[in-house]
Amino acid sequence: MLIFIFLVLFNFCTPLYGSLDRYGSILSKDPPPPPPSPIPSPDWNYIDSRPLPSWYDKAKIGIFIHWGVFSVPSYTSEWFWINWKGAQSPPSKNHRKIEKFMKKNFKPGFSYQDFAKDFTAEFYDPHRWADLFEKSGAKYVVLTSKHHEGYTMWPSNYSFSWNSMDVGPHRDIVGELRDAIASKKGIRFGLYHSLFEWFNPLYLSDKQNNFSTQNFVNNKILPEMKELVLKYRPEIFWSDGEWEAPTKYWRSKEFLLWLYEESPVRETVVVNDRWGQNTLCKHGGYYTCVDRYNPGTLQNHKWENAMTLDRNTWGFDRTSTLKDYLSIHELIQTMVETITCGGNILINIGPAKDGTISPIFEERLLQLGEWLNINGEAIYESQPWKFCQQDNKTSDAWYTTKDNGAILYVILLNWPENNTVYLECADITDSSQLTMLGLDEKLVASKTDKNLLKIALPDKAKVKNDWAWTIKITNPKMPQVL
Repeated sequence: MLIFIFLVLFNFCTPLYGSLDRYGSILSKDPPPPPPSPIPSPDWNYIDSRPLPSWYDKAKIGIFIHWGVFSVPSYTSEWFWINWKGAQSPPSKNHRKIEKFMKKNFKPGFSYQDFAKDFTAEFYDPHRWADLFEKSGAKYVVLTSKHHEGYTMWPSNYSFSWNSMDVGPHRDIVGELRDAIASKKGIRFGLYHSLFEWFNPLYLSDKQNNFSTQNFVNNKILPEMKELVLKYRPEIFWSDGEWEAPTKYWRSKEFLLWLYEESPVRETVVVNDRWGQNTLCKHGGYYTCVDRYNPGTLQNHKWENAMTLDRNTWGFDRTSTLKDYLSIHELIQTMVETITCGGNILINIGPAKDGTISPIFEERLLQLGEWLNINGEAIYESQPWKFCQQDNKTSDAWYTTKDNGAILYVILLNWPENNTVYLECADITDSSQLTMLGLDEKLVASKTDKNLLKIALPDKAKVKNDWAWTIKITNPKMPQVL
């Protein structure tokens, strides 16, 4: 009798609601799809064998945005909370400094969570941000969706009352920026996400158990990461906060396998190398190795230099002075050194709590865009000159190439004396033509008795751009002495 009742109910309900997919969702009246093909078991060899989507290497330049509750005190760094509590061993050098700051400016009993109500973002205009990033010449943007403080910049189902919709600006910070970036042609959207959270009780409990339990990962991190991907479809997933626990604890390989095989961004997404202890410079998509990684030599694996315009902090610091910021020449030098050695550069800014971007950040990004408008040909979609990244004779000269070596670019970081540059790593053929990007006139070159390439440059007053200059050589000859 029970079987009969079940069959009647099943036949009655199915026409109304359709069949169930393998997750239990009611989708359609169609029959269920065939079972998916077996997914390989999580293995680093398999995960690392996935080719890096080509768009990333072509893009070269990204903008990093560190923004969160730490932007409210905006004092010392984005590690304000843990430094204040002295929870590191040994305590940070900023611990006493922050303690003094808090005692002087806040009442006893004030907690870090109390800062969140002042994370107002009233001047946050994501379309203005997107305009600035477009003018800077950046081809991708990475926003901190959640830093180590655990505050999520979107209305996460896994961060109740500690997210940007429930407390603070009452806005979906991630979603608004995603939409603004999507309105710009040629810029990709990415998200930074911290695996660990300094003071999350679930994490601290797992840590106390020497990571033999995974309550934090199973109930918070893994579903949270999938929520981010499914809701916002980032094409860069920039992981961090991995170093205290092994990849097995974080279930990183399982997540990456899902990201690469099943997620809606599986064809285009790129990831970094911060997925657990001992993964830096070993596993993942591109390598970041350490913050501000800039090896100065050609690397065998694609890498990224995540660096800051403020020398001392990733988040906004109200006490920073002009000398704390990179000059535009220093920024371009860092970018050129990075890209000529096969890396991408991720340039970090820290907005204020109200959503404004400091004029010094804005100026640097606009100056960079101005330079790239003239010299971007030598940057975007370029390849390192495998024979030489930095010239042996003129150390201020760095090389990129295109079209399988048919075009060579020589980027000069300083203008040479007497308007003449001598190069050891570059040579010319009878069909070579030399020009300076931004000028129409041809340059004259000859060989010296020491087998150096001597190039006469125009008067510097004729050159449109400042800070660095690019010589373009077509049909170069492969160097003889290297």
